[in-house]
Amino acid sequence: MNETLAFAKAISDRNRLRAAMALESQGELCVCRITELLRLATATVSRHMSILQAAGLVKSRKDGRWVYYRLSEDFRKTPRGQAMKILMKELKK
Repeated sequence: MNETLAFAKAISDRNRLRAAMALESQGELCVCRITELLRLATATVSRHMSILQAAGLVKSRKDGRWVYYRLSEDFRKTPRGQAMKILMKELKK
């Protein structure tokens, strides 16, 4: 149940959905690029990405001073991952 609630929280925000959709279409992105796309402060984007990461939607890696994010392959295989895929497809219409 906690995983489902974390997923619901993660996708309940427009900016987190936009970030996930950007990762879906572009693969791995630096937090600086996500900040540009969302037009938000770096701290705000970092908070959004930590919520997505806590829900298991994204993975991160650090390279020097930058953090790079990508959608989690493990998450994509779950029922919630399949629901997210359908949601993203509907939102692109």
